[in-house]
Amino acid sequence: MLLLETPKTPTVGVATPTAPAATDSGPQVAPDKGHYEPTAVALMAIVHVLGIAGLFLFPATWPLVALCICSYYLRMFGITAGYHRYFAHRAFHTSRWFQFVLAFLGSTATQRGALWWAAHHRDHHRHSDDERDLHSPLRRGFWWSHIGWIVHSSSTETRWGNIKDFTKYPELVWLDNNRLFAPIVYAVALFLAGGAPALFWGYFLSTTLLWHGTFVINSLCHVWGSRRFETTDTSRNNLWLALLTLGEGWHNNHHHYQSSVRQGWLWWEVDGAFYALKGLEKLGIVWKLKDVPERVLAPCSAVTRPDTPAAATGVAAAVVVHSGC
Repeated sequence: MLLLETPKTPTVGVATPTAPAATDSGPQVAPDKGHYEPTAVALMAIVHVLGIAGLFLFPATWPLVALCICSYYLRMFGITAGYHRYFAHRAFHTSRWFQFVLAFLGSTATQRGALWWAAHHRDHHRHSDDERDLHSPLRRGFWWSHIGWIVHSSSTETRWGNIKDFTKYPELVWLDNNRLFAPIVYAVALFLAGGAPALFWGYFLSTTLLWHGTFVINSLCHVWGSRRFETTDTSRNNLWLALLTLGEGWHNNHHHYQSSVRQGWLWWEVDGAFYALKGLEKLGIVWKLKDVPERVLAPCSAVTRPDTPAAATGVAAAVVVHSGC
């Protein structure tokens, strides 16, 4: 189930006996293996219905709209900077307490725990767009890649063997095993702060938008956009999706060089999560941010330094490059 099931807990700090080998961790996620979880589908549907209902029950005001947007981007940061760039790719370092903050914040997005998310994402990179990819739109279509796979029984367990570097932290394992804890705390806090309007706009509507904002990277960023690098998959760069996801839309950049903390590599490639992490670096909260090596950036400099962001977007859309910009 999406959030309600209790995954098999590993022995903290020790690999589980049934964990897949890192060299052959092909995910068993496919429409023909398992079934859609009724509780997961119902939960998705309820959040969507309540989010839409909030628009009618509590008509829009500027404070409610601002709350919805802030709630969306705050938790998008938890997914983008936390779940993705930190837990999945180890693209920067931080303390144990802020590591927990990132895991908790990402969990409020109601997309399962950080360890579940990162473990599955590592499989996506190993098998991107091949038959063992978790959510390739080219292999199984838009519905499956966008939302079907995450409510399917074959994806519900945490793949502990893929995330051994974090299972030594009991608080992270606990969060992963109690996936409703952070969303409930977040929703209750919104209700106590602003009553039902804050709950509906700040949690239900914002979460609905946040789900689809996150999922479009799976379903659209392999079919819509420009390709700077000839990667082994069909990843693409897309400015509009980058704006929705704090920088995740520069997907072709990311698949070409996965270790970088930034995914927008050129000055006009907006990457909100990276800017926020640079701010946190100045405060000493995060450090050792992994940048893009000059050897990777060098091929881009000759053709992608236009005078305006608008011109840059046009260049990126018009130029399809093989093994460089």
